[in-house]
Amino acid sequence: MRPRAPMPLLEVKLRRFTSLNTTIRLRRDEDGQGRLVVRLSDLLEHAPESVHQAIAHILLAKLYRKPVAPLHADRYRRYTQSEAVSRQAEQIRQMRGRKVISSPQGRVYDLNEVFEAVNRRFFHGLMGRPVLTWSAHVAKRMLGHYDAAHNTIVVSRVFDRPGTPRYAIEYLLYHEMLHLKHPVKVRAGRRCVHSREFQAEERLFPELDLAREFLKKL
Repeated sequence: MRPRAPMPLLEVKLRRFTSLNTTIRLRRDEDGQGRLVVRLSDLLEHAPESVHQAIAHILLAKLYRKPVAPLHADRYRRYTQSEAVSRQAEQIRQMRGRKVISSPQGRVYDLNEVFEAVNRRFFHGLMGRPVLTWSAHVAKRMLGHYDAAHNTIVVSRVFDRPGTPRYAIEYLLYHEMLHLKHPVKVRAGRRCVHSREFQAEERLFPELDLAREFLKKL
C-alpha cells in the first residue's frame, strides 16, 4: 500500500469488546518510528486465517485511505454475519454490555400505556412487554430502536412533547414491536432486518403515511 515507506512496528492485542470491534492507529514513538496499534475483539480470535487476512486488509486500506478489495470485504461480512457468529456476538453484548435505562414515564406520554394500547389493537394483547424507556437525550437521528440483547425498546425524548400526535408515537412503538415478532434473520451471509413479512405487517398501520410524514419533519 505504501511501498516506499519503512515498515512500521506492529502491535496487535485482543480486547474484551462488547461487539466485533476492530481498530487501527498509526502512532509515532519518541524516536519518530511509526507503530501500528491494532485492537481486535476477542470474538475474532478463533476466526479462520482467511478472515484474519481480510481484517488486516480492511484495516490497512482504511488507514491509508485505499479501496477495500471486494473479496476481503465479502469474506469478512459473510463470517461476521453468519448465524453462529451473530448469535455469539449477541450473547457477548448481553453479558458485557451496559444498557442505560431511564424511565417509561415521560412528561406527556407513558410508554407502558402506549405499548399496551398498541398491543391490544394489533397483537390481541399477546405480546410480552419488554423493558421500555425514553432515551437519555433528545436524539433526532435514532428515533427509536429495539435492543434484542437487553430486550429493550428505546424511544427518543424528541417525541415526549405536547406537539407529538398520538399516532406518531404509536407507529414508532408498533415498528419496534414488529422487531420482536420478526427477529433479524441471516440469509446468504446477509442480515435481513426488515423481512417481507415485517414490511407487509407494517403497512397494516392505518396512519402509516401520516406518521412517516411527521417523522420526516423531525
